[in-house]
Amino acid sequence: MFVLGTAGHIDHGKSVLVRALTGIDPDRLREEKERGMTIDLGFAWLTLPSGQEMGIVDVPGHERFIKNMLAGVGGIDLAMLIVAANEGVMPQTREHLAILDLLGIERGLVALTKKDLVDEEFLELVKMDVEELIVPTSLSKAPIVAVSAVTGDGMPDLISTIDELLSSTDSRKDTGRPRLPVDRVFTIAGSGTVVTGTLTDGSLSMGQDVEIVPTGLKSRIRGLQTHKARLDAVTSGSRVAVNLVGIATSQLQRGDVVTKPGWLTPTMMLSARLRLLPHLRRPLPHNATVSFHTGAAETMAKVRFLETDNLEPGDTAWAQLVLTNPVALVKGDYFIIRSTMDTLGGGRVVDSQTKRFRRFRSAIIDSLIVKEEGTSEEVIMTLLENKQPQDLPLLLAQADLPDDEARTAIESLLEQGQVKGVGQGEQRLLLTAHGWDGLIKQATAILQEYHRKFPARLGMPKAELGSRLKLGKYSPSVWQRLSDEEVLGEEGLAVRLASYQVRLSQAQQNAVDTFLRSLDQNPYSPPSDQIPEPDVLSLLIEQGRVVKIGDGVVFAASVYDEMVKIITSLIQSQGKVSLAEVRDLFKTSRKYVQALLEHLDEK
Repeated sequence: MFVLGTAGHIDHGKSVLVRALTGIDPDRLREEKERGMTIDLGFAWLTLPSGQEMGIVDVPGHERFIKNMLAGVGGIDLAMLIVAANEGVMPQTREHLAILDLLGIERGLVALTKKDLVDEEFLELVKMDVEELIVPTSLSKAPIVAVSAVTGDGMPDLISTIDELLSSTDSRKDTGRPRLPVDRVFTIAGSGTVVTGTLTDGSLSMGQDVEIVPTGLKSRIRGLQTHKARLDAVTSGSRVAVNLVGIATSQLQRGDVVTKPGWLTPTMMLSARLRLLPHLRRPLPHNATVSFHTGAAETMAKVRFLETDNLEPGDTAWAQLVLTNPVALVKGDYFIIRSTMDTLGGGRVVDSQTKRFRRFRSAIIDSLIVKEEGTSEEVIMTLLENKQPQDLPLLLAQADLPDDEARTAIESLLEQGQVKGVGQGEQRLLLTAHGWDGLIKQATAILQEYHRKFPARLGMPKAELGSRLKLGKYSPSVWQRLSDEEVLGEEGLAVRLASYQVRLSQAQQNAVDTFLRSLDQNPYSPPSDQIPEPDVLSLLIEQGRVVKIGDGVVFAASVYDEMVKIITSLIQSQGKVSLAEVRDLFKTSRKYVQALLEHLDEK
């Protein structure tokens, strides 16, 4: 399944040509039909003579609707630049072509429409102008076909040219991480919310759980359609309509991404090599505010140049874009930046989860070059060095490498010891060897300080240390590995340095001895005035020497076990037991028995 996208100036016959090709009117809005111009994206499809199916995205040509054009052109396999033979190259012809070039779209053709309105000599002049126009762009080798959608002249040649171009076009990559950038949201009576887009990087299937990024909403796929045909599954490169369960149209918008849960993290900052269009009249300054477009998403952004104060027209520089709103994208995605009325430039994302870099630092530029051009191992190492630890699914998503190639590189780095892995399988947490050493040093420093402040405690709560180290769900795996490496020791819900032993002061030890003697002397009526300070009492509880059953009521662990055994036996033989019976049995007071029985109820 392939998708063709139209491009070109307003009134050059894009929609008429699509209708002549497919028999489908792509102008779906009443306002479009009344005004005779495309305002938003239109969609159509056809089956080519070779049997290939092709979707068509028809985009608006008017300069006021360029942002709508950008929402549709990002997911295409083949571009068709349309130029009216009676008018020739016009402003939006140039702008649309520049956008296609910035998006790296290399496969396409030019359709010279309305050939019935000009003579052969004029047609040839227009063709020469177009040939000259496309030479410096990614569509430099695009064939040019003259047609008339009204008379049908040239249409067979156009169809065969499209068919031939698509027959030599590679299928979309399937990384197993499907993304559907949403370009339309609407409701169908009896079905509910439907979104459409061009599927990339994977497949979707009926009943599949999905996540909407960046909002984080969860849903399930109730239905799938491609070209109005119901399907059980759809593959990368397809134009898809997805019926979502449990989500209202008001919760969705153009630019959202439908994907499988748990791997795609929205970003507010990215690093990229930014190229400015050559025909601009002035340079772009550092910290300029622009509109940012990628996939079907749009937001405002600030441009931070890393190696210059101004980017001249036609030049390229490394930059960071700080986004106003979060956007779902990954390394390798193309983007466009615009001013209020003009397309300024664009580029390709090199790091979608970047931190803020200091400017004019050669080491930072070198690391970005490695991310863009390095070997698989170099790309993985650079990603981890800039942000670690990372879980395996996120690292695979950011690498922009074929899944098997990225996994092979990671396994090689693990074998070499350059990367450390914590956990198993898809749930592994990955760090560089240097990053792992840094984690050990950080954990050690935190625990040393904790042991100094609380010498009577067995260790620091695991949840607290995990939060300090920002380990999240990977904390248990990290504790296990650090324990295996004899860095840490685990004490129930606490963790300590492996070499640490509780050190009580002489006064604290005296208090412990006095308290334990009082428990031996009054096992069933333990005195509350001998209970030691909270940290020392917690230590005795963690060591299993005493059991606290309520405020001011603490039993020796052996006595507690004895009492529980006797009470349990009584209930088993009698069916129930009263507070008075237990009080008399242990020759104690109501205070202790009531606290004990309430404690047992809670347990």
